[in-house]
Amino acid sequence: MPSEEPRRDDGRFAALIERLAGSSELQQRAISGVVIAVVALALLYWSAPAFAVLTAAVAAVMSWEWSRLVRGEADTPALVHIAAVVIAGLLTLFGIAGLGVAAACVGAIAVGALLVGSGKAQLSSLGVLYTGLPVVALGWLRGDEALGFLATLFLILAVAASDIGAFAAGRLLGGPKLWPAVSPNKTWAGLAGGLASAAFVGLLFPSITGSGTITWLPLLGLILGLIAQAGDLLESALKRQFGVKDAGHILPGHGGFMDRMDGLVTASVAAAIIAFAIDAYAPARALLYGS
Repeated sequence: MPSEEPRRDDGRFAALIERLAGSSELQQRAISGVVIAVVALALLYWSAPAFAVLTAAVAAVMSWEWSRLVRGEADTPALVHIAAVVIAGLLTLFGIAGLGVAAACVGAIAVGALLVGSGKAQLSSLGVLYTGLPVVALGWLRGDEALGFLATLFLILAVAASDIGAFAAGRLLGGPKLWPAVSPNKTWAGLAGGLASAAFVGLLFPSITGSGTITWLPLLGLILGLIAQAGDLLESALKRQFGVKDAGHILPGHGGFMDRMDGLVTASVAAAIIAFAIDAYAPARALLYGS
């Protein structure tokens, strides 16, 4: 029986895979992504203080990137920005996350006051909250002794799956653009792939770790995936406003830490709000079980 002629779609798929595999940018992205993931997961597993140091360090770099992006320089307000973020992280590490939030808010006010009349006060103040609140959120969740590691791990995996799923689906399926005026490469197919991937993590997580429920975590994964995608679009809009492709150049294939952490910024704050609304005294359990 004669063999069937290969479908045109199959040829297109194979050509795309070959092109992606040969892309030096994609190779750099993969290598740096693996390094970031290994370091982050190792410190996350090691201890809450080790993870707090990592998040504070990354947030400090993001604060510098925000200052450079919005004002074109690392000036005195940038130092205040970084100090506020580090202090917020330290307060959270010592079990007073509420004061950590207050420190981020005070830092935002101080930065705005230093830049009154410059036309850049509002965005500069917003930057303190953008980099400071995720440090508090992640530190608060990881600091929950009982299930802090697993709750934070789920959050990171859901965001990573959303990012990878959106990238893969967008490249392989293409289709209508999601919001071309803000991010010309993002598609509706990519959004659907990202949400499906995050929900799938929620479906697998309980059976692999023994924590969480299959009735709650897929829904939570879907919500966090959607918020992570919104965070990605938010950062894309900010970069487009200032006419730059990347917020920094410290990570090969990724740009800066702002480019890499945009989804985790919004998703971590959302996760903390959800956990706080369910049970502020056991946030990790609240996030994993929804009760």
